[in-house]
Amino acid sequence: MHQLDFVRPNRCANSGPNCVEVAIDANLNRIVRNSRRPAEQIVVDKSEWKTFVESIRAGQDF
Repeated sequence: MHQLDFVRPNRCANSGPNCVEVAIDANLNRIVRNSRRPAEQIVVDKSEWKTFVESIRAGQDF
């Protein structure tokens, strides 16, 4: 199994215990998790991730 390299946003301190982390798998899906619960992960395909990022950049509030 491929080891995923999770990254955190720059605004989240590396020592912070409650950060959103994202990795990209071999199929270019985004794997999203909370650093407090790393076993609980959400898989988002490339198209869904693009739509999500575009909506945030456009100012949509979730």
